[in-house]
Amino acid sequence: MERILTYQITGDDAGLRIEQYLRRQGYSLQNLTDLKKMHESVLVNGEWLHLNQQLSCGDTLTIHIQERESSEKIPPVKLPLHIVYEDEDIIVINKPAGMPIHPSRNNYTNSLANALAWYYQEQGKSFIFRCTNRLDRDTSGLTVISKHMLSGNILSSQAARHEIHREYLAISRGRVTPACGTIDAPLSRKPGSIIERTVDPEYGERAVTHYQVVNYANGHSLVSLQLETGRTHQIRIHMKHIGYPLVGDYLYNPDMELIGRQALHSHRLSFPHPITKKEMHFTAPLPEDMRQILNP
Repeated sequence: MERILTYQITGDDAGLRIEQYLRRQGYSLQNLTDLKKMHESVLVNGEWLHLNQQLSCGDTLTIHIQERESSEKIPPVKLPLHIVYEDEDIIVINKPAGMPIHPSRNNYTNSLANALAWYYQEQGKSFIFRCTNRLDRDTSGLTVISKHMLSGNILSSQAARHEIHREYLAISRGRVTPACGTIDAPLSRKPGSIIERTVDPEYGERAVTHYQVVNYANGHSLVSLQLETGRTHQIRIHMKHIGYPLVGDYLYNPDMELIGRQALHSHRLSFPHPITKKEMHFTAPLPEDMRQILNP
């Protein structure tokens, strides 16, 4: 994957070394190390310079990101992709339930990463898989993937600063009471399991979920949830913790009468664009298998 970025140097930035200026633009130390290995990756007014050179007012700084290799152990596989948005820096996907985010021992060729590897291979582009908000295999909805090292680093930093806002929709049996609230319950790995998590007040990591019921129909509650933290299985365990586990959750509530997977959907996703800084907002409608639960 290649990306050319151009910066006009103003008086405020005059005198900075190139590396200092780029750090202010969100480049990590690893990004700068990688740039040094790329041919003619840093140009000032068309001249290839070292990162320790000083910038002057009026300079044009051009960065040429060149990633020639693709992720190892991700074989390209032709799979359906629902692309919500794509530009030179990011791609936003509405992932279906049943598709893992990345390959694993038992899901080596049916993941979102496999599908994207095929998508970019068909365009003759290399692709390194960098997913910012990972979803469980059976959770549907929005996820954002970076297309190069800089957007990947900036999105990861935004996630660490809680600047990526996620809203999920979930369905629980019964009328969730109270209709809104905050669940603050630390989570840790369940003893004896490599997959399951559990509420652990003594040793768990802090986990906070805000929820609100948006509809009650056919004996079930449709709940909107916003994550303040992003622990593994956080929504699934927190809803069980307050007495309203998600229907169809084979790990924590195998209530499979109306749906064959946990009724959880990544509904809204918003964040500052990693390069342009423009606020990005995306919505994915409730999938059919979840809508059917609410139909009388």
